[in-house]
Order: sequence, then C-alpha cells, then structure tokens
Amino acid sequence: MDKKLQTLVDGLNKDLAGEYSAVIQYNYYATTVSGLNYQILKPFFEAEIPDELGHAAYLSEKIANLGGEPTTVPAPVKKVTEAKAMLEEARKAEADTLENYKQRRSQAQELGLIELVVKLEDMIADEQSHFEKLAKTLKDPLFA
Repeated sequence: MDKKLQTLVDGLNKDLAGEYSAVIQYNYYATTVSGLNYQILKPFFEAEIPDELGHAAYLSEKIANLGGEPTTVPAPVKKVTEAKAMLEEARKAEADTLENYKQRRSQAQELGLIELVVKLEDMIADEQSHFEKLAKTLKDPLFA
C-alpha cells in the first residue's frame, strides 16, 4: 500500500475507534445520568448514538475497501458521573473528531478520493452540529 494511503487508512482507523467510543460514551451517559437532568439528558444522549454508529459503519467499510483492516477496539471512554462533566467530555470528543475529520478530508483530497471527501464533509457537518448542541446545552445556568 502507498505510504500516503496507509497514513490515511491509519487515520481512518483512529477515527473508527473514536466513533466506537462515541457510541459507548453516549450510551453510558444516557444510562447513568440521574437526578433532575435525567429527563432531558437521557434522550439527548440517546439521540446521538445512531449518527455515531452510522459513521462507524461507513468508516469500517471504507477502510476495508481501501485495503486496510478495520479496528475493533474503541478509544478509551472517560467515565464521569456529573451531568456537566458528561456534557464537557462529549463536547471535547466532538471537537477532537472535527479536527481529525478535517485532517482526513485533506488527506483524501490529496489522494483524489472524491467520494471520501464528500462523505467526510457530511460527517464534519454532523459532528459540528453535535458540538454546537453540547455547547448550547452547557450554557444553561444549571451548568454554570
């Protein structure tokens, strides 16, 4: 495999591990959030899972199609119990994912992988939306 393509595949595997982690993170937060935040944050966290799972499925397929071996190991998930910390950790993960996808988009452009570039643009838009929802939720005086 070409060195630039291998670098891209390695990056996509890092991203895949991150998406697996996001599914676990959002599921964990949805099932452990408690108190007054439960009614609002449980469905909020659950609603993010399908997008992250869809990203993981796409990345896994793309890695295999590019000749790589998709990872089966998620990135570590930080366990937190306070609602504000859950939102902050999720926001940080989304910000990291955004930066990774922007880097991957540049790598894919350099290799002329137009379909991947377009899909990464869609995924960047999804992750930006997730980030903005988390940031907006953290502005609530409850989390000040």
